[in-house]
Amino acid sequence: MDRPNLARRVRLGIPALLITTVAGYGQGQAPPNRALALVGGIVYASPTEDPIRNGVVLIREGRIAAVGRKGAVSLPRGTRILDCSGLAITSGFWNSHVHFLERKWNPAARIPAPELTRQLQEMLTRYGFTSVFDTWSTWENTRRLRERIESGEVSGPGILSTGEALIPKGGKPPEMIPEILGFTPYDVPEVANAAEARAAAVKLLDSGVDAIKLYARTFSPPIAALPETAIQAAVAEAHRRGKLAFAHPTNLEGLLASVNGGVDVIVHTTPQSGPWGPSVLAAMKKRGVSLIPTLQLWRYEIRHDRVSAQDRFVNNGVAQLRAWLDVGGTVLFGTDVGYMANYNPGEEYALMAEAGMDFRQVLASLTTTPAERFGLSARLGKIATGLAADIVVLNQDPAKNIRAFADVRYAFRDGKMLFSSRK
Repeated sequence: MDRPNLARRVRLGIPALLITTVAGYGQGQAPPNRALALVGGIVYASPTEDPIRNGVVLIREGRIAAVGRKGAVSLPRGTRILDCSGLAITSGFWNSHVHFLERKWNPAARIPAPELTRQLQEMLTRYGFTSVFDTWSTWENTRRLRERIESGEVSGPGILSTGEALIPKGGKPPEMIPEILGFTPYDVPEVANAAEARAAAVKLLDSGVDAIKLYARTFSPPIAALPETAIQAAVAEAHRRGKLAFAHPTNLEGLLASVNGGVDVIVHTTPQSGPWGPSVLAAMKKRGVSLIPTLQLWRYEIRHDRVSAQDRFVNNGVAQLRAWLDVGGTVLFGTDVGYMANYNPGEEYALMAEAGMDFRQVLASLTTTPAERFGLSARLGKIATGLAADIVVLNQDPAKNIRAFADVRYAFRDGKMLFSSRK
């Protein structure tokens, strides 16, 4: 069975494949040649399909072998049954905005495998995240973490990464900032013009990153801005290689510079900017960008300020997402965990619903939309025959309670259990 390496390029519109994590066998898992059936749950095969009640998902050799109603799916002799009665079953989730910047991830090559697995569970897999996009970390360290997951030594999600972000010249934070935030000291490429931006992008892309990340405006003093020409040059190099460009906008000026520069994914709303007007929304829509709202982040970001200030900040972000939805904008789920220390994504789901996203839209932001955006829809994003068995089993029906997306019973990747809440 072909098991491609995750480090293969993620091309625009060209499917790439996530690798298989080979984990030990435990509860709810079957030996390699033994099938596993998730039986009795309500199956949400995709955001656009009707749910399958009293459903069955059959897994063989890391892939989905069949899906349908109980009684309509033939189970091979010796199939292991996992009772999912009263539970909800969906495709595995993407968190499209995470970081492996915290000290606890370094050095990834030498941390004991059980400890790394536990840390990945606490931050990601216990919440159903079977795939993640790291949008800035020290690439060499994250690459080693990914290698250990790919080898089967560590149990964890599929990881795509931008490596180090490109920031404006003079915008590197003081050395004490990483220490205060609990990060490993890092170095980032500072660029002042198009030539430097292209050179920095070439170096990163040559090192094997899956995309690039640009800070259009820095988020803390000293405040600095990337020239739009620099953004365009870096993005052009990424696109020339069939890879994506992410941008941290910080404010309205940074958002417009990023959009005009051709980036593919905006990684935050900009609540300090106030409402997004029609011209801003039209520019975003015309360029076909995807938005990661990170609404839960905003209260965390100004958690030391008055509650009234926190409310205004969050409400601005919610209003910006609502306006983006009104023009038919594309949304990817992401929380900025690894920078934000609150790992539980429940509040993010609630705020997305407050902005007007229904259950199916939230599910799409977790599954089909990122799979399509990252060129992986031939393998991931739905529960369908032949696709990878990346599956989440929830304790409650998220169609009835949006926060149920964060209440995970089991998480599987390629048919191997990453997390179980049942000891």
